[in-house]
Amino acid sequence: MLTPVPSPDTFPRLLADIGGTNARFAWVDAPGAPLRACAIYRGAEHASLAAAVEAYLQQQGLPRPQALAIGIAYPISGDEVRMTNGAWSFSISGLQRELGLKRLTVINDFAALALGIPDLQAAQLHALGPGEAVAGAPLAVIGAGTGLGVAGLMPLPGGGWWPVSGEGGHATLAGLDDFEDAVIARLRARFGHVSAERALSGPGLVNLYQACTELNGQPVLSLEPAEVLGRSEAGDATAAQAIALFCGFLGSMAGNVTLTLGARGGVYIGGGIAPRLLKELRSSTFRSRFEGKGRLSGFLTPIPCHVIDAAVSPALEGASRALDLGL
Repeated sequence: MLTPVPSPDTFPRLLADIGGTNARFAWVDAPGAPLRACAIYRGAEHASLAAAVEAYLQQQGLPRPQALAIGIAYPISGDEVRMTNGAWSFSISGLQRELGLKRLTVINDFAALALGIPDLQAAQLHALGPGEAVAGAPLAVIGAGTGLGVAGLMPLPGGGWWPVSGEGGHATLAGLDDFEDAVIARLRARFGHVSAERALSGPGLVNLYQACTELNGQPVLSLEPAEVLGRSEAGDATAAQAIALFCGFLGSMAGNVTLTLGARGGVYIGGGIAPRLLKELRSSTFRSRFEGKGRLSGFLTPIPCHVIDAAVSPALEGASRALDLGL
């Protein structure tokens, strides 16, 4: 199955990458045209996705699109979408009618990110350790933001790629030593099931910091994720401890996803947190945790890991490709 040629009757098209905090939009005028009119909106500032789309079109001075392709932080399994880490909910068929669209594609946001990986440029990627990708092998995508996204990208026999989406961010988090076990026990007391997302996300970074303060016998503070990062940069040992935990857990989860998918084509780390922690990730246990899978360590050692740092979300291009694939 070859990669489909974009259908002219789906242009102009509107593209959207919708996470738990922000909604990113871009516009494409015609097949082969570059993305333009890129804009970011905070989800909390708009009552619905339809309202955010209308605001975008009005503010950018754009006409009604023929098609809309959306990558959204939710497992798409039917007509109803109710965001796990956001307030928006909608009917896919109802949104298509409301916006007067000829075509509407809605997929998971990390499936969209996965589809955008082949278009990334070298300058948008930062390596975490050595490794060389196997051409034509599956790729893995993982990333922490408001939540934790996980996806894969599988090669098609006749050329092109197909996304594999899931909810791997809600897989159970495991510790590697006594201190990590104690941190997870604190999280279990708060949440019951401790998913990877409880640690590997913006709120998760705060959870780790608060667990560390409890274990260190310090007052527990209510902070924003950016404040934890700022405290670490200012020399706060507990904040640095939380970030070290974050990096180690991320390495372990990235290794788990890679083993699950057989992703010898490489691992790509998206989301908004990893680019801010690039220095910390490189000096942390991330790579040793990624490779440290016992008898399968040799399988992981040659696989490259990259942090994605792109000014425009690659999930927008990925959403456009999903529309062409008929997803």
